[in-house]
Amino acid sequence: MEAISIGLLGLGTVGSGVVKIIESHQDKLMHQVGCPVEVKKVLVKNLSKERAVEVDSNILTTNPDDIIKNPDIDVVIEVMGGLEETKEYLQTAISHHKHIVTANKDLMAVYGPELLSAASENGCDLFYEASVAGGIPILRGLVDGLASDRITKMMGIVNGTTNFILTKMSKEGSAYEDVLKEAQDLGYAESDPTADVEGLDAARKMAILSTLGFSMNIDLDDVKVEGITDITEEDLQYAEQLGYTMKLIGIAHREGEKVEVSVQPTLLPESHPLAGVQDEYNAVYVYGEAVGETMFYGPGAGSLPTATAVVSDVVGVMKNMRLGVNGKSAVTPQYDKKLKDGSEIFSKYFLRLHVSDEVGVFANITTIFSDHHVSFEKILQVPVKEKIAEIVLVTHQASLDDYETILLSLRDLEAVEEIKSSYRVEGGARR
Repeated sequence: MEAISIGLLGLGTVGSGVVKIIESHQDKLMHQVGCPVEVKKVLVKNLSKERAVEVDSNILTTNPDDIIKNPDIDVVIEVMGGLEETKEYLQTAISHHKHIVTANKDLMAVYGPELLSAASENGCDLFYEASVAGGIPILRGLVDGLASDRITKMMGIVNGTTNFILTKMSKEGSAYEDVLKEAQDLGYAESDPTADVEGLDAARKMAILSTLGFSMNIDLDDVKVEGITDITEEDLQYAEQLGYTMKLIGIAHREGEKVEVSVQPTLLPESHPLAGVQDEYNAVYVYGEAVGETMFYGPGAGSLPTATAVVSDVVGVMKNMRLGVNGKSAVTPQYDKKLKDGSEIFSKYFLRLHVSDEVGVFANITTIFSDHHVSFEKILQVPVKEKIAEIVLVTHQASLDDYETILLSLRDLEAVEEIKSSYRVEGGARR
């Protein structure tokens, strides 16, 4: 029984996990696919570096051609990250008829359609389950488990770093900067956390989810993105007072032929299943016309959870090899991309204002909202300092266009000292 040979690009956190799982789960892999699985070559930057897993030094290489052009290697696993250079490696591997498994969401969000097309033309598989939500089988769930359904909405927490930060800020009342430093010390956040805290990482994952869930080519530029860097302790306190929890939520919503995709801080009712997702955990809520509501929950990162998704994809490749159907699983998008404009995107909104504490000011504010047919669901008003009051509002449903026009009008109102914060609200709260 000839072994399936693996070439591994990268031996960091996830790469080490892949080696551990392949070594320790050989019996399971043999049972699944009927032959051994062998890691034949591993690309590293430094041959002498100490590693989290013991690997025979003879299989290490600093030359990518030893893997991507090696006729003895069947499957290339890419867990090195990066974009342009990595894309070139995988294109070369595909041209040499290697099957690809990647955990690289940046690559798939930007070059996914191009690489999938090349793989299909060369009779190769390209699987990327680990690129979204770590060990949670969300992509496989969409492509296989919900293949017969029509997905109308996906919303979720797909970045563990920001969820850890918001959880700590909410529970402990700590400032954003303090919690970010703690997240970096614990290894949940990178030394440069921009991609996480500005929402870019989550946006890449939502582009991938939307493309698969809606069978429509959604690009990263189609995702409206807002991060968590401006969230304050006061915002979280008011949210809790009104019965909400703050999360960085990716939303992909289809109505008819049109879709909206966004990543932004969002207030969720405390009763919503996503509101209870804590710390570094991820969860994706999926609405289907037939199945109704389902939720995928689990660890969104980490060596072994992510490596589990990678090796599961390897099993998928190997099963296809036995059946002789490699390169036939990629389905081209069924629908042309049609994005909603601002008049077609509806939501509730949380708004916090500092205004002059004078007679008639609230009436003027109310008039601006009523002129655009937007009413209030909740209102709080408290004095903050001499002659200044704080007003906290939660609106009923409003179009994005109307709400943005309202914000412009409020900024022009002399009595409005400052718009402190504004967030999307999903669903209703009990209080």
